[in-house]
Amino acid sequence: MPQYFDNVEGLGHKDLDMEFTLLGERYRLKSDSGIFSKDGLDDGTRLLLETIAQADLGTKILDLGCGAGPIGLILAHLDPKRFLTLSDVNLRALTLAQKNADLLGVSSQVEIVESDVYHNLDSTYDAIVTNPPIRAGKKVTYAMYAGAPSHLKNGGALILVIRKQQGAESALAYLSTLFDKVEVLARHKGYYVIRATKQGATKHV
Repeated sequence: MPQYFDNVEGLGHKDLDMEFTLLGERYRLKSDSGIFSKDGLDDGTRLLLETIAQADLGTKILDLGCGAGPIGLILAHLDPKRFLTLSDVNLRALTLAQKNADLLGVSSQVEIVESDVYHNLDSTYDAIVTNPPIRAGKKVTYAMYAGAPSHLKNGGALILVIRKQQGAESALAYLSTLFDKVEVLARHKGYYVIRATKQGATKHV
């Protein structure tokens, strides 16, 4: 069965709207079949955004595995000083991300990049944010974690959301082998928002 992290030739389209309220603001984004959480904002993404949306994340941010773009695009929408790179392996998701950037009026703050994890990404960032594709398997998600330090500036952080029953505790342990400081910023309904900071000045949420 096709998954949201696959590119599937001939998969039918379904014109959908992703409608939700976040931090007191109403959003309506374009969605489609064949992408992650196509019908609305999932609980993990919501918690991640509620935790970091108004934090000092720096100005150059990577949304890794962006899907239709709600994380990166809302971060751009809430702070005009932020520049977001949105990357995903799913071409359908990237098409939607571009449409949603236009809808939110943040196209000038955004670049859309097709990339399998970090393969087409050679910049360094102030922050990398992700709701990792757990169903893609540990090989993929742990590659996202392992590659983050070399794509972060000193003092930068990888910030992710993961459910306890999907391996939050083991992810914390693994991240502690890669980063100087690892902490849980928020917990809710079994979800953890984790920040792993590279050596240097720490940014505070």
